[in-house]
Amino acid sequence: MILQPILELSILFPAAFLCFLVTAEHLRVSKRALALLVIPVLTAVCVLGGGLCWRMGWPTSYLILPILVPAAVAFCRLVALPAWKSIGIFLGVCGAKSSVGGLANIADALLFPGNADSPWLTPAGGLIDCAMGWVLVALCWYPATHAARRLLKNDTVARTWYVFWILPAVFVLVCLALRAQLDALLYSGQLLAMYALLSLVMTGLLLLFYLLFYIVARELDANTELQRQNQFLQMQAAQYSALRESIAETRRARHDMRHHFGALSALAQREAWGELRDYLADVSDSIPAEDLNLCENQAVDGVAGRYAALSRQRGVAFSCELDLPAELPVKEMDVCVVLQNLLENALEASGQMESGGYIHLKGSLHRDRLVLLTVENTYAGALAEKDGTLQSTKSDGGGIGLESVARIAEKNGGYCRFLYGSGVFTANVMLRNEQPQK
Repeated sequence: MILQPILELSILFPAAFLCFLVTAEHLRVSKRALALLVIPVLTAVCVLGGGLCWRMGWPTSYLILPILVPAAVAFCRLVALPAWKSIGIFLGVCGAKSSVGGLANIADALLFPGNADSPWLTPAGGLIDCAMGWVLVALCWYPATHAARRLLKNDTVARTWYVFWILPAVFVLVCLALRAQLDALLYSGQLLAMYALLSLVMTGLLLLFYLLFYIVARELDANTELQRQNQFLQMQAAQYSALRESIAETRRARHDMRHHFGALSALAQREAWGELRDYLADVSDSIPAEDLNLCENQAVDGVAGRYAALSRQRGVAFSCELDLPAELPVKEMDVCVVLQNLLENALEASGQMESGGYIHLKGSLHRDRLVLLTVENTYAGALAEKDGTLQSTKSDGGGIGLESVARIAEKNGGYCRFLYGSGVFTANVMLRNEQPQK
């Protein structure tokens, strides 16, 4: 019956569904477009491929093996993931499907022992095979939508994917070879119990391998994430130390101004105009231009004042609305590091404008426990975004400054949002204190 090979090939539907279930958050096309593309293609493969197998008397394994390569290529093109991850997911599902195929073979041999001469499962066996495939989807639903997706989101465990594909690929080949060699013996009942035991053991080993892979990958990711957090903390501490030193230097310079005024008065009384001009030139170069009266908090005042002066030097208009008290409800270092990163990026972007750009800074408290910061600036050219992360214009990859801002903002339940368009970039950051909500 032509229906026999067609039903066997219908296992491709649950296999494809499981592949795209795992990678649903990384699709290059919409789910509707994916369904309109994949369902007709799989239907054509089942009908035409099943018809070809029926006419030629081939087992469906003759067709499945050649299909795997173009199917893997198509899957990699439809998901926005590195090739190693895409191939790993594809072969992992193929390995699980092969175990289901072995169990369906056993069920068919038990129920229909007279089907020994046919290269395909009986129609009932094909339905059992397809039903087991959908049962596998149901059993894998939670791991696929939680554990597997969590691994796919992390770029730090890529090296573990380089070896993941080996066991599923070997498992698929072994299952196909066993079925080709033992079909006749299975239906005679001679090796049925041994084959059933072997299938269960191999399936258990495959699932154990998947579990061990997940545990190892998760631990590697946790260690790498901890190292990255330590690096960011060191960077933030270094930035804050540099800021404090700059603020202290500015305060010393302002403190020295009264001594400069004394010297200027003495030169004016002696009418030493040449010396007075030289002294004024030297003093004007040594006194910072920051106007440290932007808000009551001295550290924030120092950061804003420093970038206000740098903006004037580069011809960038700088405006500021800071309403922050001397005592902040969040860590002062966090506020200063966030401001420095945002203003550094804003100054770099606005400084590239041919006619001169602008920077506008706003900072305020909300309900005495949230610090709200907004930096708006102009930029030239186009901004690149990859996987929801803005890419740096200075080097390849995501911007470290914005990543640092996001980490600081989100660690206590705050948030950050970056908007851009029409030549204007806006960064909105909310910093929350560490006290739990009542």
